[in-house]
Amino acid sequence: MKSRKWMAGLGVASMLMAGVLSGCSSDGASTEGKDGEKTQVTLAGWGGNPTEEKLLKQTIADFEEKNPDIDVKLEVITEQYMDVIKTRLIGGEGPDVFYLDAFEAPALIETGVIEPLDEYVTDEFDVDDFEKPLLEAFISDEQTYGFPKDYSTLALFYNKKMLDEAGVEVPQTWDDFREAAKTLTKDGKYGFGVAPELPRQFWVAQSLGGDVVKDGKANFASDDVVNALKPVIDMHNEDQSAVEPKEVGATWGGEVFGQEKAAMVIEGNWAIPFLADTFPDVEYGTAELPTIDGKKSTMAYSVAYVMNAASEKKKASWKLLSYLTGKEGMETWTSKGYALPTRKSVAEKLGYDQDELRGPLVAGASYATVWSEGTNLPTITNNFNNQFLSAFLGDRPLDDALKEAQKQANSEIDSN
Repeated sequence: MKSRKWMAGLGVASMLMAGVLSGCSSDGASTEGKDGEKTQVTLAGWGGNPTEEKLLKQTIADFEEKNPDIDVKLEVITEQYMDVIKTRLIGGEGPDVFYLDAFEAPALIETGVIEPLDEYVTDEFDVDDFEKPLLEAFISDEQTYGFPKDYSTLALFYNKKMLDEAGVEVPQTWDDFREAAKTLTKDGKYGFGVAPELPRQFWVAQSLGGDVVKDGKANFASDDVVNALKPVIDMHNEDQSAVEPKEVGATWGGEVFGQEKAAMVIEGNWAIPFLADTFPDVEYGTAELPTIDGKKSTMAYSVAYVMNAASEKKKASWKLLSYLTGKEGMETWTSKGYALPTRKSVAEKLGYDQDELRGPLVAGASYATVWSEGTNLPTITNNFNNQFLSAFLGDRPLDDALKEAQKQANSEIDSN
């Protein structure tokens, strides 16, 4: 997951607001359905694999069949998605409806370019059907700015053969997990393939009650956070049971797991189709993440559909947005399991809550921490990642590394 700060402060926010104003018609008149013509709604998002693109196009086609007065123009932005969206919003040429990652949401919502959706919602839309943590990621000041289209949590992926041969049970607690990783490390293979970055370590960092972000600033050098993260460092440097994929010639956790260079990894739903396509012979299972200090926890990564506040086609845009995130549209979009439905009823109808591999991922949605923590999270993440990796590789003590990272992050936040 790329971490970047694209909202540089008031200057950009002001330009975005100017874009909103310039995008609105001078008399506030709508351009919807004039003279019996179809209303064209522009939908923008990033690209996916061929199956996902086919599912999205099918969902859109179903919507157009049910709404013959609306034509949907799909725009796929393949590179630098948020930069392109920002530029278009600033220029008053933003799409009517578009994807917004929960990680990016707080800063963009703050600029005022996203339309609040509460006034459009009806009882039939059934807001309570959404997994609560996923929905809350797009709520600010008690207003809802987006409805999540899909998500993934993190789960424990374990190699059945490697665990069986080592006589290791699927670990239920963090202590058991560390011991299992030690036992599984042998013959040039590791117990745990780890991603030493904040998006994956956030749930661990806060597991002892500490806050990575406090009052909008970095707080990851606090004792509670350092103590929570130390076992991850120790697994690599003391136990030598954990490995970053790059250390063994892999690019990410799914690959190091598929190559059977690591017996366990912590990954999301995206790893399931990858393993099926790339390493179909690997026998594995999934489980909810090991508890820490007796508590369940995981991360969730979600994307919402949002509406451009400057759109002159809000009625049609809401029809599209509400169909895409409604029960029928979401069922089509998530029917192949590439994405998990954010609606509980759809997950149950498709059987994902009982699925052998996806069940643990779905179970985590109700208690997950969503990867979204205020407008300064990009800055906080960048500084954390740089220094945490140095500690993970044994170049410096964890507490010293995180103190320096926190100081730098907060200095950048203050300067902006």
